[in-house]
Amino acid sequence: MIDDNAADVRAQPRDAAPLLPVGLRLACMTIEAGETMEFNWNDSTIYPGTSRKFWVHVPTGYNPSKPASLMVFQDGWWYLDPDGEVRGSIVLDNLVHRGAIPVTIGVFVDPGVFPGAEDPKNRNIEYDAFDDRYAGFLLGEIIPEVTKRYSVAEDPDQWGICGGNSGGNCAFTAAWLRPDKFRRVSAFLSSFTQMPDGNPYPELIPRVPSKPLRIFLQAGHRDLRWNEPEGNWRQQPAHCVRTRGSRLRLPPGPG
Repeated sequence: MIDDNAADVRAQPRDAAPLLPVGLRLACMTIEAGETMEFNWNDSTIYPGTSRKFWVHVPTGYNPSKPASLMVFQDGWWYLDPDGEVRGSIVLDNLVHRGAIPVTIGVFVDPGVFPGAEDPKNRNIEYDAFDDRYAGFLLGEIIPEVTKRYSVAEDPDQWGICGGNSGGNCAFTAAWLRPDKFRRVSAFLSSFTQMPDGNPYPELIPRVPSKPLRIFLQAGHRDLRWNEPEGNWRQQPAHCVRTRGSRLRLPPGPG
């Protein structure tokens, strides 16, 4: 069930953020904050029995007559938390204010939990699977709650998806299987070897036609064989994507 009594969960100065992680580091300026709304989602048909929160952030400058771009973040609160490491709404507000990106609505989705269960977390089931179930969940359940409230572009080149670790697996897989919807991917320290049947991408990517994706992957300096494109589980998919001609960036960083 969607909570239609959505509340504005945060209104703080845009200059309140200290250093952001590498790749998202911005000198935050004092600008007008966008609006962040919190929702509960308890009636999933794709993941029955789960409960979760999601948040929708709409930057200042949004105009219903001009459909906005869309960016979906997995582990939503971790990316949104105004006291956390990323502070995603602050990043979006600054990038939009500077004209670095078009007006972009951020959708921050937490993984599902089973309330009262002995093992309540459904994160790995949702994020590590190599199928289109999670993409279908976003497209059929969460994003329609956004599009019925806000004007969102239909162009898949204006839709992105982001995550880290297993959330990076999820982001990559959603775009890989549904490039008709998601064509911009940011995946940080993706745990591809954690997928139930192992990392499918090194064998899969070379066998299929190039997909119209733009991909940002990150590897960490403390990964085993972090600087070996064919020997590191995070770099293997990147190496394969490059050989297929898709647009990709893979900067090494801490981690």
